[in-house]
Amino acid sequence: MLNTSYYELENGQKLEILTPGFHNTDAGPDFLNARIRLDGTTWAGNIEIHTSATDWYKHKHQQDLKYDNIILHVVYEDDVPIKRNNEELITTLCVKNCFDEKLFSRYKELLASSLWIPCEKNLSGINQNLMNIWKEKLVVARLQKKSEEIEKVLLNNKNDWSQTFYEFLFRNFGFKINAIAFEMLAKSLPISYLAKHKDSLFQTEALLFGQAGFLNDTLKDEYPRALLKEYKFLKQKFSVNPINHSLWNLLRLRPYNFPQIRIAQLASLLHNSSVSFSKVIEAENVEFLSDMFSVECSDYWRTHYLFDKESPTKNCSLGKSSIENIIINTIVPFLFAYGTLKNEFSYKDRALTFLENLSVEKNHIIRNWDERGIIAKTAWDSQALIALKNSYCSNKKCLDCMMGDAILRS
Repeated sequence: MLNTSYYELENGQKLEILTPGFHNTDAGPDFLNARIRLDGTTWAGNIEIHTSATDWYKHKHQQDLKYDNIILHVVYEDDVPIKRNNEELITTLCVKNCFDEKLFSRYKELLASSLWIPCEKNLSGINQNLMNIWKEKLVVARLQKKSEEIEKVLLNNKNDWSQTFYEFLFRNFGFKINAIAFEMLAKSLPISYLAKHKDSLFQTEALLFGQAGFLNDTLKDEYPRALLKEYKFLKQKFSVNPINHSLWNLLRLRPYNFPQIRIAQLASLLHNSSVSFSKVIEAENVEFLSDMFSVECSDYWRTHYLFDKESPTKNCSLGKSSIENIIINTIVPFLFAYGTLKNEFSYKDRALTFLENLSVEKNHIIRNWDERGIIAKTAWDSQALIALKNSYCSNKKCLDCMMGDAILRS
């Protein structure tokens, strides 16, 4: 909102902001490694920003050594002089008269809003072209963030793409409520171990259910008891230990989403070799990926949701919405991450194309946007709107939002 980098301070000093440095999103000063020129002398250090100068003391910065290297204090209200621990005054820039007061008034209204979206009363006036440009930036930023998460795990796995993909795929199968448990299951049982027995669905299930902690001596049905016997042999062979059974959560889950069913589906996928990292990155369209995940569970799970508890006969293959959820949240980010790290734009472009060809996600965030007249038509739209709500609207980062900026300036 500032129109110049040159200012004359109230004490008559001439201030030039050479570079504001970079925005610090962690604890400490707001901007790091800044450079300013004060009456011809260049200073390097950090910049802190407050609404009122007294916020410095309210936030107890005077007790924090990280703030001793502040070279400029930018405030709206310069109501008290600020000093370092050595009693030296910190240069203060008051910006109260540097921009249109109406902007600040509108911004305060947005900050004080208790609405689901702070600016929702003004959404109807947003230019559609601006909205589309912003949504594209949001989708790319969301995928870049996920790519960074993938890269961290990839480095930990010594650049093993298959193991890393396997861990993220398992996490996705747990959806939100059992994501951590599935991730721990994957880490407790490397994909290389499962690959040795993928030709046998029985042994694959034995390894997965055993490592998940679902096999024990209290089981009564013949099938799980056979799995337990096989698991005891495989457990000794690979020197592995199961994860804690208490990690699994069945509360408020529909039976079809029980972790036992999800593990059975994973076992079938691994057994059929239908899903692998090499096949995923070469997939040319959404239809191919959907077929890849269309596998049936073993016969036992067609009549059970849990061990020892029979249920009506059912189709226990993954449904369309579950498959699309996996493509959106695992396959698309992996394609984008692979393209980023390999510097191959075609993979990143394909990831975005997949989102444009997938159905819009159904969740409370998208329903709320829909109620406010912002309609998502594809997964590309829904991913953008989820990012907008979670990263900007919920945190009231209106100044960083293209829509918020347009509303403030309107």
